[in-house]
Amino acid sequence: MIDRYIDRLLLDSSPQRPLWNQEMIIGNKKPHWNYIDGCMMTAFLTLYEKSFDKKYLDFVDNFIDYFIEDNGSIKSFDIETYNLDNINEGRALYKLHDYTGKKKYRKAIENLYIQLQLQPRTKEGNFWHKGIYPNQIWLDGLYMAQPFYLEYEKRFNNKKNYIDILNQIKNVVKLMKNKETGLYYHAYDSSRDSSWSNEETGLSQNYWLRAEGWFLMALVDILEIVEDKKEELYSFVSKTLLDLIEALIKYQDISGMWFQVVDKIDEPRNYLETSGSSIISYAILKAVRLGIISKEFKPFGEKAFNGICNKYLFERDGEMNLGGICLVAGLGGKDNRDGSFDYYMSEPVVENEAKGIAPFLLAYLQE
Repeated sequence: MIDRYIDRLLLDSSPQRPLWNQEMIIGNKKPHWNYIDGCMMTAFLTLYEKSFDKKYLDFVDNFIDYFIEDNGSIKSFDIETYNLDNINEGRALYKLHDYTGKKKYRKAIENLYIQLQLQPRTKEGNFWHKGIYPNQIWLDGLYMAQPFYLEYEKRFNNKKNYIDILNQIKNVVKLMKNKETGLYYHAYDSSRDSSWSNEETGLSQNYWLRAEGWFLMALVDILEIVEDKKEELYSFVSKTLLDLIEALIKYQDISGMWFQVVDKIDEPRNYLETSGSSIISYAILKAVRLGIISKEFKPFGEKAFNGICNKYLFERDGEMNLGGICLVAGLGGKDNRDGSFDYYMSEPVVENEAKGIAPFLLAYLQE
């Protein structure tokens, strides 16, 4: 069933119109370099490494090649937006360069790294989430930038900035974690200037499921890259990962999934959401597979994956579909998103969107 779904995604997608990028399709946007496609490239490369079926590697190579010029410049990429989301798709470049040897992929990695060198920072030392969101740390941004940053440091920079990565994660734990629940608020504004931030703490109001997931996925992917358990980065991140998994398990629904706003389990309008549940399933199963956490956690990851299959994976007109995916959620911006429970309930829920599909496939591949 899932293999049929994967085949459909490959057959019906191109850089000009990827089936999984509902933001592009709904908004009628032109092809552009973005984290949504980046999530799918990570999933397809993992499929290749699991199966050694060259169709997956060829698909990713052709897809990414479309955006990369011979000099390493990236179509539609604008460094001056300082958008951490735009770093994520660059993760595919490392493996593509390994597998294909294309020099332009190595050059593109450098272009993305330049952004991180120039990225504005909060007074605490963390990257701004985007240029349009000054002084703000979003959990999303940890996944978008840190694994790429870490991979570069490991491969090309003799781990020079491991301490910077560690300090940015430490700041998130210090500033954004609720010690009582163990959960993390979606975002933090060090200036307290945004309409959504608490005047005293700088924090947003709620625990958005996918934000918890983005952070959790960043942590487990970082641990896979670091590998060396003697590194301080490894020890701190592994403890942070375990603590968050233990906190999230307390809110896991009987179905195996989690709610869009994690702790509001008794709110009738709240709903079980696919992307965040898939990410948590993936992170738990991967952490078990890598020996980072005990095998006793594996049933929680499996229950989440099976719950998603039971509730949201379905066949229609002979084709497989995955539903229950929050299209997008953020804070501030032109729509002045306030981070309230009502706000998170107001965002569209869609089918066949990469933010749900990619972690769902990654969870599937952890066995």
